[in-house]
Amino acid sequence: MKEVFHLQFIDNNELLIVVALIFGILTFASLLFFLIGKINPNANLQELKTRTKSWWIMASVFIGATIFNTNISYVAIAFLSFVAFRELYSLVGFRQSDRRAIFWAFVSIPIQYYLAYIGWYGAFIIFIPVVMFLLLPLRLVLKGDTAGITKSMSVLQWILMLTVFGLSHMAYLLSLPEIEGFNSGGRGLLLFLVFLTEINDVMQFTWGKLLGKYKIIPKVSPNKTWEGLVGGLICTTSIGYLLAFLTPLNNYQVLLVSFMIALSGFIGDIVMSSIKRDVGVKDTGSAIPGHGGVLDRIDSLAYTAPTFFHLVYYIAY
Repeated sequence: MKEVFHLQFIDNNELLIVVALIFGILTFASLLFFLIGKINPNANLQELKTRTKSWWIMASVFIGATIFNTNISYVAIAFLSFVAFRELYSLVGFRQSDRRAIFWAFVSIPIQYYLAYIGWYGAFIIFIPVVMFLLLPLRLVLKGDTAGITKSMSVLQWILMLTVFGLSHMAYLLSLPEIEGFNSGGRGLLLFLVFLTEINDVMQFTWGKLLGKYKIIPKVSPNKTWEGLVGGLICTTSIGYLLAFLTPLNNYQVLLVSFMIALSGFIGDIVMSSIKRDVGVKDTGSAIPGHGGVLDRIDSLAYTAPTFFHLVYYIAY
C-alpha cells in the first residue's frame, strides 16, 4: 500500500518542472481572464473561463492519476477508454442484436490494457486490429440477424480501434524499457504526449480566434482555419523542442515528432467533428463543462498517441 501511494515524480526534477509549468499556465490564464473581466466587463469571456475551469479539473485528475504512480496510471487510462467507447457507441446507435458483440468489445478493454501493462508488444499490437477484428463479426453472425450487419461489423471495429487501441498506446509508453541516461522514462513520454496534444488544441483555438479568416473545411468544422492550424503547428513544434528533455530524442527528432503530434491531433479533431455532424450532435456528452463529453477532450489523443508511440518506438527503442 505504501508503494502504491509513493509520490514517484518527486524524485524526478524534470517531471516536477513540467507539472509546475502546467499549473503555472493555468494560473496565468485564470488571472488574465479575471483582470480582463474587471477592466472590460462587457468582454465575452464566458467560454474561455469555463474552459479554463475544466482544464484545472482535468489537469489535476490527469497528473494525480498519471504521475503519482504508474500502476494507477494504467487503470486511469483504461477508464478513459471505457468512457470514450461508451460515449461513442451510444451516439452511433446499434441494433438490439448487437448487444452481445458490444459486451465482448467492452471485455477487450481490460485485456488490451493488461497486455500494455505486462509489456507484451507482439500481442498488444495485434489483439484489437487482428483478433477482435476476426472475432467480433463472428459473434454478430451467430446472432442470425443479417439486416444491417455490415454496418455493425465496421462501426463496432472502428470505435474499438479509435477509443481503445489508439488510446492504449498511452499506457504502453509506461511499459517501454529503460534507456540508459534517460531519466524521465515512460512517465516523461506520456506527459510530453498529453501536454503537447492539449496545448496544440489550445494554440489552434487561440490563433483561430485571433487571426482566423480562411476556413479549411467549413462543412465539417467551421471554426477550423488555416491561421489556427499553422499557428498551432508552429507553437506546438516549438514547445515540443523546449520539452525535449522529457524524451530520449535529439533536437531534429523531437521537432519531427512534435510536428507530427500537432498534425495528427488536428486530423483526429476533424474526424471526430465529421462523426458528430453525421449523427447530428454538437458534443459526445456533457461530462466536462465547456468541453462536452470526455471523448470531445481526448479525440485528438486517439490519433496522437499511436503516432507518437510508433515514431518514438522506431527511433529510440
